[in-house]
Amino acid sequence: MADAPARRRLDQPRSGRRFSFDIDPETFGRLSENLARFIGTGTFLFWQTLVVIIWIVLNLFAVGLRWDPYPFILLNLAFSTQAAYAAPLILLAQNRQDDRDRANIDRDREVAARTQADTEFLARELAAVRLAQKQAAAKAAQAAKAAQAAQKAAAQPATSPSPAASSSSGGSDPAHSPLGVCIRNAEEGGSYAWGPGNGGGAYQFQIGTWEKYGGAASEFGVAGPSYQDQIFDNAINAGGASNWTAYDGC
Repeated sequence: MADAPARRRLDQPRSGRRFSFDIDPETFGRLSENLARFIGTGTFLFWQTLVVIIWIVLNLFAVGLRWDPYPFILLNLAFSTQAAYAAPLILLAQNRQDDRDRANIDRDREVAARTQADTEFLARELAAVRLAQKQAAAKAAQAAKAAQAAQKAAAQPATSPSPAASSSSGGSDPAHSPLGVCIRNAEEGGSYAWGPGNGGGAYQFQIGTWEKYGGAASEFGVAGPSYQDQIFDNAINAGGASNWTAYDGC
């Protein structure tokens, strides 16, 4: 027994059996653009004008060939048909051009956005480079100043009393002689300290006497024993023993 034909299911739509004619939109669009471009050229206008002139001349003067007598109804029908098809073709070509323009605008917008982002990134990088260069220049300037200060400090000789011309004693060391010991003990009990009650050190220097015999003004009031002894030696060797009141008693 033959199988019964399959029954149609009610939960599924019935497939269409109508005749369908598929047209490639891209191919038809290119064809319409080509036709629209050709219609808008001088070549088309020339040949159309030539055809119209021949049509009218033949239908006016060629009695045996007159197929569309005046008022040229067939010619008007041909122009109407041409206009009926030309207008949609031109609109279709314009729509395709609008789509291309819109795609180009979107692509240009994306390119502009990327360009702006790249420009902002480069601007930030340049700003960072300038800042780093300024910091490096500032550090280099500070290092140069420090090096110049060190060179100046190294070039300056240590402050020391310039020994005056020695006296007849031939550059002896009066500070460590009995005379120096006697004057120190007589002036300040042998103490080299500076301070209240002992403003002139071990030898009770006055600022004028101090600077006269080679003492630096910056050392007055802070100089140590060896510095004070040197100034005292300079004074005694230069014949300045009269500056001390205790000299006669020593």
